[in-house]
Amino acid sequence: MSRRAGFIVGIGVAVVLAGGLGPPAAKLKPEGIARLGADLTPLGAERAGNEDGTIPPWEGGITEWPEGYEPGMRLPDPFEDDEILFTITAENQEQYADRLTAGQRAMLEAYPDTFMMHVYPTRRSASNPQRIYDATREIAATAELVDDGNGVAGAVIGIPFPIPENGLEVIWNHVLRFTGDMLTVRLFQAAPTRGGSFTVWKWDIWLIKPYSYEGMTEERLGNRLTFYKRRTLAPARLAGNVLITHDTTNQVREQRSAWVYNPGQRRVRRAPHIGYDNPAQGTDGLRTNDTFDMFNGGPDRYDWKLVGKREVFVPYNAYRLWASGPDPKLLTPLHLNPDYLRYELHRVWVVEATLKPGARHIYKRRTLYVDEDSWMIVTMDLYDKRDQLWRVSEAPAMNSYDLRVIFAALQVHTDLQAGRYVVLGGDTVFDFDVRLTEEDFTPAALRREGKR
Repeated sequence: MSRRAGFIVGIGVAVVLAGGLGPPAAKLKPEGIARLGADLTPLGAERAGNEDGTIPPWEGGITEWPEGYEPGMRLPDPFEDDEILFTITAENQEQYADRLTAGQRAMLEAYPDTFMMHVYPTRRSASNPQRIYDATREIAATAELVDDGNGVAGAVIGIPFPIPENGLEVIWNHVLRFTGDMLTVRLFQAAPTRGGSFTVWKWDIWLIKPYSYEGMTEERLGNRLTFYKRRTLAPARLAGNVLITHDTTNQVREQRSAWVYNPGQRRVRRAPHIGYDNPAQGTDGLRTNDTFDMFNGGPDRYDWKLVGKREVFVPYNAYRLWASGPDPKLLTPLHLNPDYLRYELHRVWVVEATLKPGARHIYKRRTLYVDEDSWMIVTMDLYDKRDQLWRVSEAPAMNSYDLRVIFAALQVHTDLQAGRYVVLGGDTVFDFDVRLTEEDFTPAALRREGKR
């Protein structure tokens, strides 16, 4: 059976799993593990709905294909008949203040005439394969933070901390969540000017993530996690450039390795370090490398505080958004066209990241909102050195039917100070049936590819 879907997040994500120094966090006790699949979902979310019924109970998420769907198709919207419940605007936002993020309120205030939030019925569509649920239950008894939280030991395949005790555990759940084992896809990226003009970047992407392989063990995984290859298609001046990255199992101990092939020079060379607040290619400086997938890489520059859980309107079940691709009707000036966006009320874990004394990064503080059902960061507020809200990021969630994986329809990072944004999304259907090996991601393979 072909397994294809839309934009999967986690490409190029760096995670930390190797053991090391530092006191471990407490492992989940048997009484906590017994809750998984009972009053909690298999991944640790609250199974029940909320008191007023605006969040329904989780009943397994989407586990069957919608009528008319066949593998290889664009995912049809299973909730296309849902109607808008209400729309939040700059004028009425105070009615919903307790369920809005600081970034959402800032967006409404910055663009009162054009930005709004259409709220739909909540659909708890998240689901994963049974083997991910089984692995989560198994490693919950062994997973622990190591290296002062810069690593995780005793975990493979599943979610390591389904009942988290601190902010770092929530962040590692995001980084280690199931995103598929291997894939190929074409991505697009655009950063519209204030006037609305933009250049579309396009890449072909290949990825493998051994962490989630069926039957994987810590011993076999060793010091590796993800392997990533990106071939540039547009703009024309950069077409043919290829980047390969290897993400290590502990980026604090050993940074990710990267190589680039330049067709003009016909040579492979080491790439400079890709991570932290280095600006991402083609974004006009509107996104840092460590905000790909909302957060990736070493967590060592921040202190991570678990604030708690909130009910928040977040972008969810974004099937219409995903199907739009780089449509000029979507990529409007200042922000995405709100008519393509669907917001729902969901429970999220709130994590506050504060830059450590003496550490360097352009973001002094981050507030991350993590979906309880999938452990994916769905929205994020980023603050500058003056502690002023600077950028607002969203990763609208949706479920792949045949793989049972929650991914982002796209990633959008809006710069409130510049009045611009950058968006990254899938331009083709994702192919999860591609067969790849680690040998496809070596500098030698890159040299061979350049000679063809």
